[in-house]
Amino acid sequence: MTPRLRRILLPLRDLRHVPVTALRKAASIARPTGAVIELYHVVDARSGVDARSGVDARSAARAARRRLERMARSLALRGCHVRVGVSHGAPPHERIVRRARTSRADLVMAGSRARGPAGRLFLQNTDWELIRYCPCPLLLIKSHRAYRRPVILVALDPFHAHAKPARLDDRLLAAARALGQVLDGSVHAFHAYRPLIASVEGPLGEPLVWESPAVEEAHGAQVRRRFELVVRRAGISRARGHLALGDVRGELDRAVRRLRAGLVVMGAVSRSGLKRALIGSTAERVLDRLTCDVLVVKPRGAGGRLGYSGTTMSRAPRGSRATGS
Repeated sequence: MTPRLRRILLPLRDLRHVPVTALRKAASIARPTGAVIELYHVVDARSGVDARSGVDARSAARAARRRLERMARSLALRGCHVRVGVSHGAPPHERIVRRARTSRADLVMAGSRARGPAGRLFLQNTDWELIRYCPCPLLLIKSHRAYRRPVILVALDPFHAHAKPARLDDRLLAAARALGQVLDGSVHAFHAYRPLIASVEGPLGEPLVWESPAVEEAHGAQVRRRFELVVRRAGISRARGHLALGDVRGELDRAVRRLRAGLVVMGAVSRSGLKRALIGSTAERVLDRLTCDVLVVKPRGAGGRLGYSGTTMSRAPRGSRATGS
């Protein structure tokens, strides 16, 4: 997130239902910052919905605009500057990314709808593509809980495993602090590490696992010193630093539940060899499991390169009144 948040892009999938949670959360960030919220919808030509209903793309776009304009006047967005935008094409994530680039959005917010057996909100294909390509921080809305002085938990990687850029942690902390100021929340730091285990072969070639308590203790002390140094430099109190021994997927989930965190801030890295941005394996493992909202931040300059997408725009003056063009 930039120090001054000016533009929030909120893509909306299903316009038949008012996404009250997403609107309220966007407003809670926009009001104190003065940011403009753009409600944006992509009429997906691949879906076949328009073909079945006999509605052409232009008519569908006009209908979508009217629905967005009604949403822009909802009480959830009272006091906010609101714009609406509609485009058509496929796939939807490309249009969203292009709109984020051309509008110079500082933040993209995406809400998940599909619920799993346990009632969790799971990410959809468009969400994963936005994580890969979005040129700015991406806030994934996974919880219906409002932002009331939320605990913001930053998932750090002090040792920069998996070739993560060394300055990514700084960007994560800066984004968390910015959100903390806007939402009057508290910033906590988290890191999970695995035991240091050496594998050797037995007399028959079978794998044996040997673990030295002294080596493990030294390894743990080294991790703690590094983590505490990063936390102290970030201005986070020691009580708000949470270091766990174990798999990051389970430990981060436990920390979120224990602290009742409203947001997790985590990083995603670029794999340039494939000429596209792919999220790191850690993010892939934990994102669907988390029950709170997640802010995904990438290194500076990361993200796919997409061209311009034609978009029709209208702006609602203060008070959330949208007008058509």
